[in-house]
Amino acid sequence: LVIPKTLAMNAGFDAQETIVKLTEERMASGGKIPVGLDITSGEPTNPVGIWDNVIVKRNSLSSCCVIACNLLLVDEVMRAGMTNLRTGQ
Repeated sequence: LVIPKTLAMNAGFDAQETIVKLTEERMASGGKIPVGLDITSGEPTNPVGIWDNVIVKRNSLSSCCVIACNLLLVDEVMRAGMTNLRTGQ
């Protein structure tokens, strides 16, 4: 419960009171429905309907692979250049 506590404190709400509300809401649903924190009101909220943008994550992972490949290619080219300089070619 570190993240909800930090969110509550940063939003200007009492962290302990907010954690108690979130825990009560979670217990009331039987632990089956996730509970979120509405930072504008400090009350528990139902995060159903809030979607994480999968496309952004997919593009980030794709970009990471491309960047890593480019860095490895640059490293390989630099090593080949240094080898050519040492042999005098």
